[in-house]
Amino acid sequence: MKRGIKTAAKGDSATVDGLMGIIENLYGHIENEEVPYIILPTRTKQNIEYNDDSGVWVYGDRESVRSAKSVLGAYQLLKTTYVIEFLKHQLDTNRSSTLRELYYISEAWGAAKFNAQPESDGLIEDLEIVSSLQREKFHIRPEEDGASIIGPIRIEENTRRGVKKIHCQDDVGDGGYQIPTNADNLKFLDHDARMIIAVETGGMRDRLIENGFDEDYNAIVVHLKGQPARSTKRIIKRMSEELGIQVVVFTDGDPWSYRIFASVAYGSIKSAHLSEYLATPGAEFIGIRPSDIVNYELPTDKLNDHDVRALKSELSDPRFTSEFWQGEINLQLQLKKKSEQQALAKYGLDYVTKTYLPERLSEMGVI
Repeated sequence: MKRGIKTAAKGDSATVDGLMGIIENLYGHIENEEVPYIILPTRTKQNIEYNDDSGVWVYGDRESVRSAKSVLGAYQLLKTTYVIEFLKHQLDTNRSSTLRELYYISEAWGAAKFNAQPESDGLIEDLEIVSSLQREKFHIRPEEDGASIIGPIRIEENTRRGVKKIHCQDDVGDGGYQIPTNADNLKFLDHDARMIIAVETGGMRDRLIENGFDEDYNAIVVHLKGQPARSTKRIIKRMSEELGIQVVVFTDGDPWSYRIFASVAYGSIKSAHLSEYLATPGAEFIGIRPSDIVNYELPTDKLNDHDVRALKSELSDPRFTSEFWQGEINLQLQLKKKSEQQALAKYGLDYVTKTYLPERLSEMGVI
């Protein structure tokens, strides 16, 4: 074996077989004198439905066909074959790349090159759907990193420098433990956690840590960093499912924050094919509600036109059909206001950890 050349990792052969199966299907169409095609689910909110078994939102029966009958479709299938060839080589040599690198690599593919990164990102998502595999199995990494966790849990991570055992309070600083790109490489050893609290903003995450919320309530605090990375959602799901820890999601009070909660709890519309892998159906919302704006007399900002359109769209989003969400969203449209987590500082820096969260968590039966 030449220096610097790695051998394929154990288990990658199944991924290669899955990807090559797509090529074999296309080749079979040609052999049968058919126009090559790939069938994909329609990725719209009209085509997601609740799965009673998994408790998350997944794609329904509506499908679209990507066919070589059109020039655009033929180019897309050509690009698909190039990407699969690249991924196979990557898996065979046990290498990895980022979504951004994949886009730039296509510069050498002639007619198969991508015009913009969203196109190559979308094709990777298509391959996930068709192969029923996650991009992590392809050794494709996102540009964004996972966020951080801090709390009473001890984990084992298989790193390039060997196996590390880390306690996510005792062995880390105030910045916490950074979640790796592939959270499935972690092993949970033991914990004393009573809850997992996933927090949208860095400022509020820091407030909870500074005030000792993780220690006082045996809480694993997860920083979502806005719309969370897949590795962040995956570790939340794994901790909840494998360790039986209740998850609560603490966000701002605006339509974009409600979608952050929905992506953690139910799955996202764009990635509904991954809902059973990423979503935590038992997660509960403890973020700022429109009714909190009234009840706590919180400082607010005015809704802009973009916010209003997003709220109206959520009224027809199947993830927000409950009486709670319909009532809160309609109230926000009436108020024409939104508010942030840190607006609770109106009552002092300790109010969120001494009053707001304990009262809300007590009402929910978490503490």
